[in-house]
Amino acid sequence: MEKPVAQNSRPIAIGARLKKCPQIKTLGFRPNFSDYTPGEQAQLFSAPRIYYPTAFYADLFNAMGKETFPSYHTYNFAQDKIKQTAIFQMLGIPHPRTKIFYGPRQKKSILNIFNFPFIAKIPRGSARGIGVHLIQTPKDLEIHLNRKGPAYIQEYIPIDRDMRIIVIGSQIALGFWRIAGKSTFKTNLSQGGEINFDPLPQKALDLAMLTANKCGWNDVGIDIIESGSRFYVLEGNMKYGTKGFQKAGINYRKLLVRMILANLI
Repeated sequence: MEKPVAQNSRPIAIGARLKKCPQIKTLGFRPNFSDYTPGEQAQLFSAPRIYYPTAFYADLFNAMGKETFPSYHTYNFAQDKIKQTAIFQMLGIPHPRTKIFYGPRQKKSILNIFNFPFIAKIPRGSARGIGVHLIQTPKDLEIHLNRKGPAYIQEYIPIDRDMRIIVIGSQIALGFWRIAGKSTFKTNLSQGGEINFDPLPQKALDLAMLTANKCGWNDVGIDIIESGSRFYVLEGNMKYGTKGFQKAGINYRKLLVRMILANLI
């Protein structure tokens, strides 16, 4: 049970993630900073760390040198597969062979580089597996390329499961298998995937921590697959769901509060 915290010493949050937790003072998001009262502004400036600053304020606090949780980099890479692929390649993090094609001329060269089948993803703003497509024929590719924007193309590695490893702060908070549902290659829980708590390979756990540390992410669900004897990072999910915590019998909000009060995040 968390100990009560004096009103004037409570950690300060902006986003609503911990709004129902009395140990945390949540101010709420206000796009005009001047709408915060002078007292609230003083609390934000004096707090050693701002919790859940929202994407709007994360980079502003970062520019001021103010520490936040999640980190500025965690927000900066959220729902941007193109940027994530680039940092994986720059840092040497194992990642399926991926290439981004811009404009009609580049897109015409896709079949010179990738053989069927391969994966095409909506690179920005998509989540829960909705923007992920298995391209098996020229017609599939034509349909996918009808959408505007760059084409994010990735090699297809046949799997029936992947690993979701959630890193909070500097530790793994939870890890589990996601097993694909029937008649789909997708493991997302929203797409019919199932949770399995069989032990995860230590190499996968180590890779998740390595990825989070190198990329500067401290609140992320990292998806990893195993193919043969190799492990690959698919992506980092900064807006991960909490069904895994529920199934494991872990109260997610209470876990966050305990970590905050122990100064672990």
